[in-house]
Amino acid sequence: MRAGVLVPGERGCRIVDLGAAEALPVLREPPSEDEAAYRRIADDRVAGDLPERITENELLRRYSLTRARLTRLLRRMAQEGWIERLPGHGWTFLPILTSLEAYEDSYRFRLVIEPAALLEPRWTLDRHALEARRAEQVWLIDGGVFEVPDTRLFEMNSGLHETIMECSRNAFFIESLRRVDRLRRLIDYRQMLDRDVTRERCQEHVAILDRILSRKNEEASDLMRRHLSKLRGLKTVARERRAVDPVPQAQPASLS
Repeated sequence: MRAGVLVPGERGCRIVDLGAAEALPVLREPPSEDEAAYRRIADDRVAGDLPERITENELLRRYSLTRARLTRLLRRMAQEGWIERLPGHGWTFLPILTSLEAYEDSYRFRLVIEPAALLEPRWTLDRHALEARRAEQVWLIDGGVFEVPDTRLFEMNSGLHETIMECSRNAFFIESLRRVDRLRRLIDYRQMLDRDVTRERCQEHVAILDRILSRKNEEASDLMRRHLSKLRGLKTVARERRAVDPVPQAQPASLS
């Protein structure tokens, strides 16, 4: 299997060798038209400006989309788990986190299960998967964090946490974290965190992974608890700031 780092490309993602990844330019390209439309729908959904049930014609009119673009967006939203097709006609939005209180609750829940998962008796180290996640984080630290779009950054960071959780072999922990990630995805896109702050959190990810790969799970559990506690505070402040100043600032980032 080819080792490398997943980076965004014109048609999704591609694998880049670790050496080549270091030479990639550190640029933030403007979002594509699909991505911009996706973010508008996501923002309206979190803000409560969309009905629970909606037709494709309503979406076409509201966002001035072509049928082909809307089809791509609906497929993506369905795959991410925040909308599903109704029998016969229309679509329904699935539950997501929209309030600050619910968002804080999700982090308190993660503070319970994620450090505990590292201490599960059936824990099994998946070295290949964890090393691949570590390579992604190193690429982000080395400059990739300033290049990837928010949606891809969320997937990389939440994917890291889910990969760690999967090593616990506890089906309830694993499914619970996946559900929390589905619920918080849209609200996480709206957090206004500087990319330099994101880079620091990626460094914390690497420190956690290094402890795990060295089979020092108790130390990793302690680092995970501190990481999530710090992240919870940053996200809460960002959420409160957005409530009083909804104008986007430079280089927003989604952390996990």
